[in-house]
Amino acid sequence: MAKAKDKKPASSRIAENKKARFDYAIEDTFQAGLVLEGWEVKSLREGRAQITESYVHVRNGEAWLLGAQITPLGTVSTHIHPDPTRTRKLLLNRYELDRLIGAVERKGYTLVPLNLHWSKGRVKLDIGLAKGKKSHDKRAAVKDRDWKRQQGRILKSSRH
Repeated sequence: MAKAKDKKPASSRIAENKKARFDYAIEDTFQAGLVLEGWEVKSLREGRAQITESYVHVRNGEAWLLGAQITPLGTVSTHIHPDPTRTRKLLLNRYELDRLIGAVERKGYTLVPLNLHWSKGRVKLDIGLAKGKKSHDKRAAVKDRDWKRQQGRILKSSRH
């Protein structure tokens, strides 16, 4: 049996969708569990996941993650044929699901995966309840980010 200190700690963040906060105005976030297969958990421990092209879809009162890429390890058993982009079920409680369904169907919101991380030994996905940004909003965000960077440079140079 291996000692606890021999094991390296898994980083809490597995994958992040950086483009989501640029393309969408995130109004609320939810944390959901995922239904995974054994080989997927092993791949996630190695950090082999990508959620940039993925999205969340609500169907028949359940939430599903589509388009997330979990690359299988080369050591996966020979009798398993892994599907890296299979649809994965999200685990949310009924109250959260009802809120999400109402927002998506009636108010025109979109569900966007924000990041995939470990929480107490389980894989969790942060979902953002979002509205799409217009191109002028994106330009304003870039301008604001550049101005903040320039302010930091000015302050740093004035201190020396």
